Amino acid sequence: METILVVGYKHTDLGIFSDKDQRISIIKEAIRRDCIRFIEEGVKWFVFTGNLGFEYWTLEVLEELMAEGYELQTATIFPFANHGEHWNEVNQTKLAKFKSTNFVKYAYPHYQHPGQFKDYNRFLLENTEGVYLFYDNENETNLKYLYNLILTQVGYTVKGLNFDLLNEISEDFIKSE
Repeated sequence: METILVVGYKHTDLGIFSDKDQRISIIKEAIRRDCIRFIEEGVKWFVFTGNLGFEYWTLEVLEELMAEGYELQTATIFPFANHGEHWNEVNQTKLAKFKSTNFVKYAYPHYQHPGQFKDYNRFLLENTEGVYLFYDNENETNLKYLYNLILTQVGYTVKGLNFDLLNEISEDFIKSE
């Protein structure tokens, strides 16, 4: 697998409203472990949709890994050209990071009808070989539509981050302090 889609919970889905929230460092530790493993297994491209939360934290970790000498490429395929235009100043800075990835495209100029999301999700899956997913179908969000589509894909690799793994990592953090 050379190209992996990165999707998961938004920060608001997790009740995280501050960049200083301690849970972020635990999540980023899990992301770091996973991303190093993906790179070692041959992943060259990490594809984002431009959402805050899991995707943004993964992008931050990948930037750190690139600074450490890991070779990888990042891409952002936004659903719409006006994605994030109403975000506050802090989040605009984060949006700028997504817009500065190695490859940036917009699926549509602007929203016209709900079918665009289904087509966009299909496009993402057709152009990646797997997904790095932080999602639990017991804690549903709008991500359920993409998640259900992922489940129908034959030969599509799903690598996940879940709350159980995060609990294990948080226990390791507590023991190391």
